[in-house]
Amino acid sequence: MSLVEEDMAKLAMIIASNQANGVATFNAFRNRVPTMVHLDAGDLAPSTPRNPEPMWHQIFRNIKSHSTTPGNAIYDGRLEHIPRVGYRITNHGRGWLAANP
Repeated sequence: MSLVEEDMAKLAMIIASNQANGVATFNAFRNRVPTMVHLDAGDLAPSTPRNPEPMWHQIFRNIKSHSTTPGNAIYDGRLEHIPRVGYRITNHGRGWLAANP
């Protein structure tokens, strides 16, 4: 089953929570995710707007794109976007992650 935005947000929180500065950089995310979860054909398919980038990269960026939507990790206060860097986990995000291992 292909990853969805909430899956990507949780992975970002896991990566960020393991960094001293609490930040999941875009590069760390691209390097770590394939070692953390199985990426299926849908995840690896080229993104339509950003071909030949794989869909899972696009879904990761959608966390910021959908930040005004209820249920989104930024909207809900679990992550903060750091322009051109990645995402920082918040204290609320750490609590959410502990409750949702």
